[in-house]
Amino acid sequence: MIHGFVLLLVCQLAGESVSRGLRLPVPGPVVGLVLMLLGLFACQRLAGLDAEALKHSSVGKASASVLQNLALLFVPAGVGVVQHLRLLADDGIVIALTLVVSTAATLAVTGLVFVAVARRTGADAEKAP
Repeated sequence: MIHGFVLLLVCQLAGESVSRGLRLPVPGPVVGLVLMLLGLFACQRLAGLDAEALKHSSVGKASASVLQNLALLFVPAGVGVVQHLRLLADDGIVIALTLVVSTAATLAVTGLVFVAVARRTGADAEKAP
């Protein structure tokens, strides 16, 4: 399991290095996840790993362990909210309104992009799942 956890951290470090080195607007851990996904696809193709074999590998065990304790990773965010309660009291309505408007805008743009891609590929947008 240590080998798998080290591999997860190496992917995160590589993602952080790529993100900062290329000055990408994407967080390093997200780039690291994409790198890990590409690596897992390559292993699946080259070594013939199936989902069950991956589940029992060191990476699978380390990932399952991290996912089981995922709630602990939200503790720093909760502490940050508690530390900024005054800011929330002062600007809470503006923050909530911003969240609602940005969520609605994201849903609208996602829908428009989906319809545009469906039209371009010739798929019927109403029949798609």
